[in-house]
Amino acid sequence: MPQGTVKWFNAEKGYGFIAQDGDGPDVFVHYSSIAGTGYRSLNDEQQVEFEIVQGRKGPQAEQVRVRD
Repeated sequence: MPQGTVKWFNAEKGYGFIAQDGDGPDVFVHYSSIAGTGYRSLNDEQQVEFEIVQGRKGPQAEQVRVRD
């Protein structure tokens, strides 16, 4: 499962980008792709793991989970 660091996440707009560990383009993340229930958000510099799917505008993160 790919891992990375949240570059930025705008909680008001509900999206942001993850920088992949190693090589690879930044990955778009939408709040609906964050694992969990209730209010879902990410913090800048947070370490995460995720699946990558091809979105309409490029790579997109799915099943995003915060790493321990």
